[in-house]
Amino acid sequence: MTAPSTVSLRESVSVSAPAHVVRDLILDAEGWVQLHRRHAHAEVLEHGEDEALIQHWVVVDDHSVRTWRSRRRIQDEHRVVFEHEPAVAPFAEVRGAWTLTPTGAGGTEVRLDHDFTLLDDDPGAAASLGAAVGKATRENLATLKHAAEARDALADLIISFEDPLFVAGEIEDVYQYLYEADKWPDRIPHVTRLVLEERTPGVQFFDMDTVSADGSRHTTRSVRICLPHRKIVYKQTRPPATMTAHTGHWLFTPTPEGVIASARHTATIRPEGLHLLGEGMTMRGARRYLRKVLSANSMGNLRLAKEYAEGRASRG
Repeated sequence: MTAPSTVSLRESVSVSAPAHVVRDLILDAEGWVQLHRRHAHAEVLEHGEDEALIQHWVVVDDHSVRTWRSRRRIQDEHRVVFEHEPAVAPFAEVRGAWTLTPTGAGGTEVRLDHDFTLLDDDPGAAASLGAAVGKATRENLATLKHAAEARDALADLIISFEDPLFVAGEIEDVYQYLYEADKWPDRIPHVTRLVLEERTPGVQFFDMDTVSADGSRHTTRSVRICLPHRKIVYKQTRPPATMTAHTGHWLFTPTPEGVIASARHTATIRPEGLHLLGEGMTMRGARRYLRKVLSANSMGNLRLAKEYAEGRASRG
């Protein structure tokens, strides 16, 4: 039987930003979620001075997510290599490298290489996967270029915060209340409709209609990565017209007395949608508005989860 051959792919892009800015963006794997359209979540599992083991979750389509672990090593200030550890079927091996070459006028040529080998010798599958990896690589490079070149503007557009709430109850009950999103229309006042799909345990997609405290209505589609009983991560794959991206999580931290439940939001404001928040709305006003509205919604959810968990604890 013929051994599978290795497929090599190379894509590059010119970025009008210094190499250290591009490098910082590449190394900020957890920050990719806000910038890259298909990235749903990333967690650093191990971290050393020059290497890290990172788990990635990436949206494949409207119904599925792919996850893998990648060992990332910094070879020098202009080169970062990676290898999937272990590779996930249908791949036998996946490795690659980011190479940054400074150019004139403070720019950087960014090259991204991928080499992969399949478990089986299937030229058709190799060609199909090569096309998919190539497309994803070009999308990531385009996003990296935008993020590096627009870094100052993005600093004004992105708002991020986290609100905690103590719950005198069991962590399993707090988690379960927020995990059961299909019950939200009956439990949470600002949710008027929610259609949930969970084809893979712990990976949820849902369409949701909400009404904010000011009466504005929104329809969104989200993906959630549920990590019992530690964290529920979400990303709106179709955010409202006021944002280009909205990500966040519910974090559950046990204490001797109960649980600290935290709601995190990171939102990227869409400048073209400012008028939807009110006539003459400024960027500063939009930041205040979103901080208030998003916090009010999630803290409302947390208070209901607190009531549920503490009620069960009192009966136990």
